Amino acid sequence: MINLIIDAANEKIVFVIIAGKQSYTSKHKNSRENFDNFVKLLLKFLSIKKIKITDISRIFVNLGPGKFTSLRISLSVAKAMSLANSVVLIGFKSQDLLNENYRNLTKLNKNKSLIKPIYSS
Repeated sequence: MINLIIDAANEKIVFVIIAGKQSYTSKHKNSRENFDNFVKLLLKFLSIKKIKITDISRIFVNLGPGKFTSLRISLSVAKAMSLANSVVLIGFKSQDLLNENYRNLTKLNKNKSLIKPIYSS
């Protein structure tokens, strides 16, 4: 099971992949330039680690509190990836993350509600 964690609520944009006992992290400055290239940064990180989007089982995304634009972009990308690939999408809050221990987030699945998009007609 491969988990992707996207956390852009604070001063850094953080992408984390947790696959079994292995974990990989990529950090970028939380800036407008990096948000213009958000998807490129994420896809480059996945490519370097030789992981396809279709290999991902769950996506965790930080819902805040944090910077509005950061949260909006990271949630939009996570939802798009989830919908396009039928991947489980789980939201977490900044306070769920203690000491940047992203591995503990993978245990949230049991007590956190999934993010389910609502469409209107």
